[in-house]
Amino acid sequence: MKNPLKPERVVIKGIKKQTYDTTTYTMVFEDNGVQASYSFQPGQFNMVSLFGIGEAPISLSSEPQRKNSFDHTVRAVGSVTKALTRLQEGDVVGIRGPYGSSWPLEKARGKDILIVAGGIGLAPLRPFITYMLGNRSQFGRSEILYGAQTPQDLLFADEFKAWQSGNTRVFLTADRVPKGVVWIHKVGVVTTLFDKVTITPEKSIVLTCGPEIMMKFVVIELLRRGFSEDQIYISLERRMECGVATCGHCQIGPKYVCHDGPVFAYKEIRDLFGVVI
Repeated sequence: MKNPLKPERVVIKGIKKQTYDTTTYTMVFEDNGVQASYSFQPGQFNMVSLFGIGEAPISLSSEPQRKNSFDHTVRAVGSVTKALTRLQEGDVVGIRGPYGSSWPLEKARGKDILIVAGGIGLAPLRPFITYMLGNRSQFGRSEILYGAQTPQDLLFADEFKAWQSGNTRVFLTADRVPKGVVWIHKVGVVTTLFDKVTITPEKSIVLTCGPEIMMKFVVIELLRRGFSEDQIYISLERRMECGVATCGHCQIGPKYVCHDGPVFAYKEIRDLFGVVI
């Protein structure tokens, strides 16, 4: 985009409810030329503006190879995201981006892939998953571990069957299962799924995103299993307001999450981000 601080007008073309508080919005730039030139890498985010209300950084959740539109999967937790739930198809919002670093596609080619996600953390991983599945011959085996608070909180549940094919396996867990809900998968936090993992540190890479406390114990378990610090990639969330490493709200030591991240090799931030480990 020509001016990184100027939002472009975007029309909401589709709205799909994922859970009671999370929705996927399909968006298209009003300017056909802007839409034609827009592209992003898996793991990047946009600044989404609701005129007169504010901006919020939101990860892209659609497949990067789709060129005629893009998706944001949004949990309604703040003023901007809650206001977004009041909009309808045809309404206009503002978009700046894409910003930030991405999942390491090139480094992942030819390797086995272990993906560990928690809750809304599956949204920024979905573009990598869809790209991998669409280019299956470029990657080795893959295993996806995904957990949420309850079965009703799982995102993209209608896609799991398609994901689990060929060399890809999907394992699910829920922290708790409400009475009367049929659930044939694991019960517990996402790290309880590690006993299903067959991918080993040799010729592999790990991508993880979710609550910080989840990522902390995921990293501990991965290191215990022999994965190295430069094999583990995590996506961080910090208060990002400008998206271009100027305001300093998302700074951790010398790193700006909006610019140097949100995706980091764990080795890069081990000594800066003590919350993880």
